[in-house]
Amino acid sequence: MAKQKSPTPTRRRWVSQQDAAEYLGVTDRTIRQMIADGRLTGYRSGTRLVRLDLNEIDAAMQPFGGAA
Repeated sequence: MAKQKSPTPTRRRWVSQQDAAEYLGVTDRTIRQMIADGRLTGYRSGTRLVRLDLNEIDAAMQPFGGAA
């Protein structure tokens, strides 16, 4: 019987709030609001440093609407 390999966890791609804003084409304030209302998850390191995972940002983006 062959041993099954467990899937390799996806490596996190950490970015700052500013980098996340540039990635999405929005402002830093929009990123802070998205964290506050639960659309994105921010991870705090220390008292001030906040990082976001680009994999989670990609997963949070939802397609909508019809043809442009």
